[in-house]
Amino acid sequence: MKDIFQNLTNTLSKSMSMQSRILVLLAALMLIPTFFVPLWRMSFWAQQYPEGLELYIYSHNLIGGDDGNDLTEINVLNHYIGMAELNAEDFTELKWIPLIVGLLAVLTLRAAFIGTLGSIIDVIAISGYFALFSVWSFYYKLSSYGHNLDPKASVDVAPFTPPVFGHKMVGQFEVWSYPAFGSYLFAMFGLLLIAGFYFSFKKLNKK
Repeated sequence: MKDIFQNLTNTLSKSMSMQSRILVLLAALMLIPTFFVPLWRMSFWAQQYPEGLELYIYSHNLIGGDDGNDLTEINVLNHYIGMAELNAEDFTELKWIPLIVGLLAVLTLRAAFIGTLGSIIDVIAISGYFALFSVWSFYYKLSSYGHNLDPKASVDVAPFTPPVFGHKMVGQFEVWSYPAFGSYLFAMFGLLLIAGFYFSFKKLNKK
């Protein structure tokens, strides 16, 4: 067992190949646009809204479709069922997500220029935890909004959890929730990191 850990430690301390460094550098570049494009998108459709209402979730803000007017309309509808108003200021996630993404970018650049195989594993592990925690936090926030309804609201709706992913009927509305462009960039970020690790690890095993 001691030899196994020793061999693993020795392998992870090896420097990356140039091919891997390029892939990891590209991974870091994938994070830059995530500050400016939406990460998630929610669509609301009903007969009285045939064109639907759109809500875009950015790393730092909530923005409604139709130049922001859709978010205003969504909050009006939420008021009728007793749901709290959606305000970016109430989402603490929008304060720490940009910070974490920036930290990931710095760690990834460090791995690309001076790192080892172990440094890629560190970034992959931190990124995986960040992704899982973000999804859980998103689910928890949606659940809190849907279950803490004002009993004196004009329209009586049973407590609910809006969909994190996929489709769900909420009252008379069809609600769709799915990844936006920023999430696909995060997916590319992860795949490039894994590819970077794979090519260096494969090269070392051939020696």
